[in-house]
Amino acid sequence: MRTLYIRHVPDPVAEKLEKLASQAGVPLSTFALQELTETARRADNAELFSALPSHDLDRSSIVEALHASRDER
Repeated sequence: MRTLYIRHVPDPVAEKLEKLASQAGVPLSTFALQELTETARRADNAELFSALPSHDLDRSSIVEALHASRDER
C-alpha cells in the first residue's frame, strides 16, 4: 500500500472535510480514504460507457413503449 500526502489543501476545504468526517464518526484520514476510493471506482466509467453498444432509439419510442406497458397492467 502507498501513503499519500496532500499538500496545499485550502483551509475551507480542510474544514469541510473535517466536518464531514466528524459527522460520519470517522477520523479525517479514514473519511478521505473512503472518498478517494469512491472516486477511483469511477475512473473506468467513461471507458465502460463508451464500450456499450449504441442504439438509435428516439425518446418518443421509449415513452410510447413505457405507456403501453403501464396500460397492460
